[in-house]
Amino acid sequence: MSRSMFRSGSRSGSRSGTFIRKLFRGNLLRIGISLAALVPAAAAADVKLGLAGPVTGQYASFMEQMRRGADLAVADLNAAGGINGEKVVLQVADDACDPKQAVAVANRFVADGVQAVVGHFCSSSTIPASSVYAEAGLVIVTPASTNPTITERGLTNMFRVCGRDDQAAGVAAKQIVGRDLGRTIAIVHDKSTYGQGIAEGVRAELAQQGRNVVLFEGITQGERDFSSLVARMRALNVDVVFFGGYHTEAGLLVRQASEQGLKTRFVAGDGLATTEFASIAGPASDGVMFTFYPDPRVNAGTADLVQRFRSAGFEPEGFTLYTYAAVKVLADAAKAAKTMKGDKLADALRAGTHRTVLGDIRFDRKGDPNSEPFVLYAWNNGTYAPLK
Repeated sequence: MSRSMFRSGSRSGSRSGTFIRKLFRGNLLRIGISLAALVPAAAAADVKLGLAGPVTGQYASFMEQMRRGADLAVADLNAAGGINGEKVVLQVADDACDPKQAVAVANRFVADGVQAVVGHFCSSSTIPASSVYAEAGLVIVTPASTNPTITERGLTNMFRVCGRDDQAAGVAAKQIVGRDLGRTIAIVHDKSTYGQGIAEGVRAELAQQGRNVVLFEGITQGERDFSSLVARMRALNVDVVFFGGYHTEAGLLVRQASEQGLKTRFVAGDGLATTEFASIAGPASDGVMFTFYPDPRVNAGTADLVQRFRSAGFEPEGFTLYTYAAVKVLADAAKAAKTMKGDKLADALRAGTHRTVLGDIRFDRKGDPNSEPFVLYAWNNGTYAPLK
């Protein structure tokens, strides 16, 4: 076919070409509309919440508590219409309670468009990760990180619904003295930000009350043989031990102390708030005490929620309801601010009184809550309950 054949009848060819192009564009438009209809409208408008903690590793039982609490809170929010009419999607990441991994998680959350974060669990993870979130303008609410440094750095994006180690240390020291648990005191910690921090706090509080600590010792996380440490405590006739750290090492230390005939009372912080402690320590766990918050499972109005967890085969111990509350205060503030934008969300968190399963929460300028005092719990037959 020659070029002249394309040029002949140019006016009629132009009109027909224009018609074909319009028809083609119209079909493309209709195809585009049809394809768009196949994609859920909420997908582009979902509210992304990040949940970070130790999915793997020896502290994974705490992340199981957090995950259960967050999952149910998100389900309840979505059943009620989401946040400001948008569906809430939970993005879970594993920091293994490792600071470097926590920073990597934080950067990934920012890159993935996460709009606010619940977590982390370990203070050593929360501290570096929160700096990443601050730079990106994301609000973070931790249900579990208790080191005072977390809210003492002047970050306007950092909040927690739990208490602080300096509060817990004061309660632990007063209970040791007030209950006359022992006069020869040893303090052992796992060198973590949380464990060493609360241990140093207890030592300082005991000194103010005129009690000497005959042994202040750091162990290594993951260590399994404490026979030499137990021997040293026996030689010093230690009759009360405060342990700063988590349930894994605490359980092994308590069990081995009992097996080696060390008759002493053990007191610890909230790192023992999991039934895994009793599984590790065995019968030696009976009588071991630890500081924790007032149990929200017995609060007025939580019975139905607690029963929903139990019906699913999960006991909402430890930080479960604290994580549920952390999600809910974020949603409460977002509804008040009518946005998930970080600065406005932070302002709304500080300005409001948030009704939660923990009770009414108000945040101070640092991001700490008006939390109730820590109380002393004791283990008995594999469960824990407050001491009177």
